[in-house]
Amino acid sequence: MAASGSTGQFRRSHRQSPRDLKSAPPSRRLSGRKIWFVGIGGAGLSGYAVLAKAWGAEVAGWDRHETPYLEYVRAAGIPVTISDEPEPPPAGYETVVSTAYMSRDLVPGHGFKSRAEFLAELVSLQDAIVVSGAHGKTTTTAMIAFVFDRLGRDPSFLIGGEIPQLGGNARAGSGWLVVEGDESDRTIELLRPEIAVVTNVDLDHHSEFASRAEVENLFARWLAEVPHVVRADELEPAALDLAVPGEHNRQNATAALAALELAGVDRDAAAPHLAEFAGASRRLEFRGEAGGVRVLDDYAHHPAEIRATIEALRDGGRVLVLFQPHLYSRTRHLVRELAAALAHADVAAVTEIYRAREEPVEGVSGKQVVDAVTETRPGMTVAWTPSVEQGARFLAHRARPGDVVLTMGAGDVDEAVPLLLAELA
Repeated sequence: MAASGSTGQFRRSHRQSPRDLKSAPPSRRLSGRKIWFVGIGGAGLSGYAVLAKAWGAEVAGWDRHETPYLEYVRAAGIPVTISDEPEPPPAGYETVVSTAYMSRDLVPGHGFKSRAEFLAELVSLQDAIVVSGAHGKTTTTAMIAFVFDRLGRDPSFLIGGEIPQLGGNARAGSGWLVVEGDESDRTIELLRPEIAVVTNVDLDHHSEFASRAEVENLFARWLAEVPHVVRADELEPAALDLAVPGEHNRQNATAALAALELAGVDRDAAAPHLAEFAGASRRLEFRGEAGGVRVLDDYAHHPAEIRATIEALRDGGRVLVLFQPHLYSRTRHLVRELAAALAHADVAAVTEIYRAREEPVEGVSGKQVVDAVTETRPGMTVAWTPSVEQGARFLAHRARPGDVVLTMGAGDVDEAVPLLLAELA
């Protein structure tokens, strides 16, 4: 696919990526392959499985729990096994393993590929745009895929969240492959797209990186291997009327427009469709209204994201936040920054930490965030509510008509939404 001429806003070169199998019909790119996915219900692997199936592979997989993404996996005709422990792959199948199950103790047999290694293969098989960065990568990836879709360009996409207007988190098409890339475990370096987008750089994964400079160096090495690059933090936010609120989303949209232009899409053609983009699930997602109180949910878990999300909701009413810290390592290193961001709310409740892939750390708790908020903004109404249910009740009893209640975090804090709406009714 030809890229448009440079506008002086982003670096480009004439390096060409490999095209070994790109000329094959999409339905034959993985023909003859048999692939078993361990952790197939995750936001990432579920999409990879759907794309692999559409590209001709025979696909099946295992997960420990049912997830919303498995609806799309099964709809693609992919058999799924749910059990407490991973099952060995069927005879003749190669194995691709989710990051969550990379311990060899959890994977029967040997000789498997990591999530990142398989994604690198997928990216090599179709002209691709990969979006990464500390904040905004899901939304920016979705914006690019949405515009391609509305322009009839038939994109493939692999996005780390559900996009209601696109019908899921993944699709196999004949146009550009639009991918959300992950820097958290350094595997972004494995990907070789035609176009790379970096939304911003921040220190968000303290168990992997020692400093922000180390993250910046990772991106610099990656971008040096990519023909065309967009650095969103070097662009002036475009003057756009968007359906999604917030200055951070104007910055995301600016990056999306720049990437689309490099892919041959005129800005004047893209902008009207971008204005119709309604957002990704769990990104300032409106979940309902009861008792005159609006309830929204957001994935924000880093201080910069938390502050931007709260500011995006300022329209004259109060903002009440139920925040669930994500990861012990992040909470330990950013407790004061998290408190400073939450202090922009009118009322806050903080739950215990969502551990995800980490083991508990002695002395690290969500209570530390509450204590830091009271130091940062004395007199603010803030509560330590260890469970999301406790937090939901605390906020529901303090909300009044015209308020916004926001559940926020990268764990399961969104499970509080039905309780909030019931308590507010």
